[in-house]
Amino acid sequence: MAFLWLFVVLKIPVAALLWLIWYAAKAPEPLVDGDGSDGGSARPDPHRGPRPPRPPRRGPHAGDPLPAPARVRAAAAGRQSRATR
Repeated sequence: MAFLWLFVVLKIPVAALLWLIWYAAKAPEPLVDGDGSDGGSARPDPHRGPRPPRPPRRGPHAGDPLPAPARVRAAAAGRQSRATR
């Protein structure tokens, strides 16, 4: 009798878990809003700063890319003095 009681009682958490998974996985009911507004403010976000400027376009619509900056080698001076020794 105790085995049958435990068998029935232990099925309750399994059934609850299956119901919870079904409830979480089902599609939510669509919200019907008559006026079409989102209910929020029409003002822009005051904490958002201005956007940074966009990079220049590359490709057939833009000119040639900018040349690479000049390279400076600080170690080259040390090598030159060793070679002259």
